[in-house]
Amino acid sequence: MDLSIIIINWNTRNMLRDCLHSVYDNAPSSAFEILVVDNASTDGSSEMVSREFPKVRLLCNSRNVGFAAANNRAMKVAGGSYLLLLNSDTLVHGDVLEQSLEFMRSNSQVGAMGCRVLNADGSLQHSTSQFPSLLNLLLQTCALDRVSYVPFLQRYRMLNWNRDTARSVDTISGCFMMVRSKCIEEVGLLDDNFFFFGEETDWCRRIRIAGWGVTFAPVGEITHFGGGSSGALNHKRDLMLTEATVRLHRKNSGRLMASLIFILLTGFNASRLVFWWLSAKVTDKKDHSDRMKHFLGVTREIADAWPKAERTVV
Repeated sequence: MDLSIIIINWNTRNMLRDCLHSVYDNAPSSAFEILVVDNASTDGSSEMVSREFPKVRLLCNSRNVGFAAANNRAMKVAGGSYLLLLNSDTLVHGDVLEQSLEFMRSNSQVGAMGCRVLNADGSLQHSTSQFPSLLNLLLQTCALDRVSYVPFLQRYRMLNWNRDTARSVDTISGCFMMVRSKCIEEVGLLDDNFFFFGEETDWCRRIRIAGWGVTFAPVGEITHFGGGSSGALNHKRDLMLTEATVRLHRKNSGRLMASLIFILLTGFNASRLVFWWLSAKVTDKKDHSDRMKHFLGVTREIADAWPKAERTVV
């Protein structure tokens, strides 16, 4: 088996169906398998996969164990020399799977790679980034990364790069990440203390520390719609993202840095609350009021974003 494609699903039945069709329509020439891990969906996703895609290996969890733990379950039984983590809210195009495999075969020092990712409207999605250091997060939260004529300010999400050349990067998005099985054997699986967000950043860091390359390669494209599983989380999504970012720093940079990151993100969300509250008062627009309510929810529950003890995944 050359390639194992792993797709995690939580209540994205229609997107998952489209994703699977796109994989089969653009399948690589070598042997591959698809593993779908369903995180206790209630929308009939698992029944759809069983009925419409009998060749897919379907693994069903009795509860939502999170993105990392679900991927780990599939990786433990996957048989491919290369494993592709692929989001359920994606479409693969052309020969991106074939070319990604060829790139990995031709670059034995690369442990993980990603391809060009497009938004639904065809625009470029910034699917690679630097590590979310205090400086990088400060530039982003202060909106300094929007200053297009100063490349340094755009460093975090690498906004001044069109993803048209191969390049070593800090982090690859988990929406499309191909990883060498030998690399996984050395580095280990995803850290399942990350429930949703942060796990691929931590994994890429461990891969690089172990001496493997983490590389972007312009070998083809996928579309990533975004908000598939997380779309129904409302303000909880931002809380989970904050928790994951703080957890990432507590693990890799220590408690002091994690505390500074937590203070920074708390201040950012509070400032957004004030901004949208004032804007809603002045304009009386519903979307401004909705944004105010969103950040009110985040700010009110921000204490919950401080990482708790390590999770036990059963």
